[in-house]
Amino acid sequence: MNNEGYIKFDCIWKNESIDIPAEIFHSLNSWRDKLYNLSLIGVYQNGISYGNLSIKNSDGTFYITGSATGRKRFLSYNDYALVSEWHFEKNSLICNGKTKASSESLTHAAIYEADNTIKAVIHIHSEDIWNNLLNKIPATGMDIDYGTPEMAYELKRILVNKNNVLKSIIIMGGHREGILAFGESLDFAGDIILKNYQSLNN
Repeated sequence: MNNEGYIKFDCIWKNESIDIPAEIFHSLNSWRDKLYNLSLIGVYQNGISYGNLSIKNSDGTFYITGSATGRKRFLSYNDYALVSEWHFEKNSLICNGKTKASSESLTHAAIYEADNTIKAVIHIHSEDIWNNLLNKIPATGMDIDYGTPEMAYELKRILVNKNNVLKSIIIMGGHREGILAFGESLDFAGDIILKNYQSLNN
C-alpha cells in the first residue's frame, strides 16, 4: 500500500472556501463519523489515509471528502471539496475548496456518469468484507489500480449492466480491501456497507 491515498491524476485545484448546504454537510459528516468509528474509513499505521464519500448535486458536480482526511477524527467544512469537472482521457480533474479532492475522485465521477440514478458513493476499506464478497459480487480487474482512468473506464463498463447498478456494491479487485457502495442517497449506500459489516461482526 505504498501509494495508497496519493492523487494520481492532474488535480486543478482552486484553494477557496466553498458553500456546502447544511443538509448535505450533516449527511456527509454523519455517515463519515459512523464509518470512521468502525475503522472503515481512517488511517493506517504508516500515516496513509483511506476511505471517502461523496454526494452528487443536481448539476452533476459533487462534494467529496478531501485528500488525506482519513487521519482526522472530525471533519469541518474545510475538509470537503467540490468537484466541478473531470476528463478521464486527460486524467485530470477540477475542484474547489480548502482541501484537494480525494484521490478516488475520478472513481466517484465514473460511477455518477455511469447511471444518473446514483446520487451518492462511499468507498471503504475492509479486508474481511472484501474477502467475504470476492467472487460473489461485481469486481474490477485485479490489474486495475485505484484513482486511474483505467479504473474509471472499468467501472463504467461494469455499470452498463443495470443488474450491477441494482446490486449497489462493487469490489475493487486491484485495490485490496477497497469496496464501493452507491445508490440513490448516502443513507442507501451507507446501509449497504453497514449490513455487510454487521453480517461479519454479529
